[in-house]
Amino acid sequence: MHDDPAECRCVICHDYGDRHEADALDLRTLEHVLGHGWSVVTVPPDEEGPGFAYTIGLWHSFRTPEVAMFGLDIHVMRTCLNTLGQRAAQGRTLSDGQRCTDVIAHHSLALKAVDPRWHRTFFGSAISFYRRPPFPVLEAVWPDREGHYLWQDESGHSYRKSQPWLWLEPAEHPVGVWTTPL
Repeated sequence: MHDDPAECRCVICHDYGDRHEADALDLRTLEHVLGHGWSVVTVPPDEEGPGFAYTIGLWHSFRTPEVAMFGLDIHVMRTCLNTLGQRAAQGRTLSDGQRCTDVIAHHSLALKAVDPRWHRTFFGSAISFYRRPPFPVLEAVWPDREGHYLWQDESGHSYRKSQPWLWLEPAEHPVGVWTTPL
């Protein structure tokens, strides 16, 4: 935990006087952050697009960025994010450009800093917890079967659409399932 509550404006560090209005997800998130240091929010796939998951509380508890994953089974993503949360709890740094092994079978995840302009699109529950963006978020990008990442020329066309490219500004992101045409 950080020592100076003034540096964090989350619902744990600052009393906004509205905890009685919290819904079940907010209360579960609070319970997990207080008990474990973080929580994982999962958004299942639906008719609009693939599922995704992200952490809430890593920034509050360990001063390491929150982490998000996209396009895999939500249970797989939850497991991966909890593994990364455990690393943060052990004092291991999570940072932009880092490759993380032993998180997903047979490959490493690449961590990329998310442009803060994506926060309102994907991280609404985290905004409710922190009460304002921006807070740092890393996208955990998984490779294709051959170990290529989205930005590598060797990766296939359909794989390149499997995850958003949140390190890009929204205006630079290709239009697709992860974006809304402007």
